[in-house]
Amino acid sequence: MTGAAVDPRAAPDLNDAEVIRRSLTEPECFSALFERYGRQIHHYAARRLGTQAAEDIVAETFFVAFRRRASYDLAQPVARPWLYGVATNLIARHRRTEERMYRALQRTGLDPLPEPLAEAVVRRVDAQVEDRRLAGTLAALHRRDRDVLLLVAWAELTYEEVAAALDIPVGTVRSRLNRARRKIRTALGDTDPTEEER
Repeated sequence: MTGAAVDPRAAPDLNDAEVIRRSLTEPECFSALFERYGRQIHHYAARRLGTQAAEDIVAETFFVAFRRRASYDLAQPVARPWLYGVATNLIARHRRTEERMYRALQRTGLDPLPEPLAEAVVRRVDAQVEDRRLAGTLAALHRRDRDVLLLVAWAELTYEEVAAALDIPVGTVRSRLNRARRKIRTALGDTDPTEEER
């Protein structure tokens, strides 16, 4: 026996790498990562594929991560980029669904992600045309550029975290993000809703 099992609710004291390390002998510990990041990854997947597909993406993300946990770089205390990388790779399998969703949004202006009615009405009145143009531009982006853009804009990952998530150099993240944002600015008349406000 390795001692008392760690209650995932008591894992706030452990960083992600420690949780993963302990999960190698105490698999139930891994659920702490789901508690920490499950909702965030669901939101990211829902924005990209819709809420129905997001449930499957989240479940599969944590299943794949659990199976691969022995290969996790324990020198990385935060597993968030790694989990987003897994989710993004799974989303790539649904590329056509994602592009169809953006094209439907472009045509109809109806965002498939549910939100409170009052917020939806105000937002739709103000931004329906821009949403349609943005959706069309997102659908037209190359998948690699779209992945980087949405990991920065929707998942709020840093450039370094995106690089870790996608296993690419930070310079590649910067060039893909620059290319994607340039296309969005062109399509939206020199505005980019994906850029951080400073």
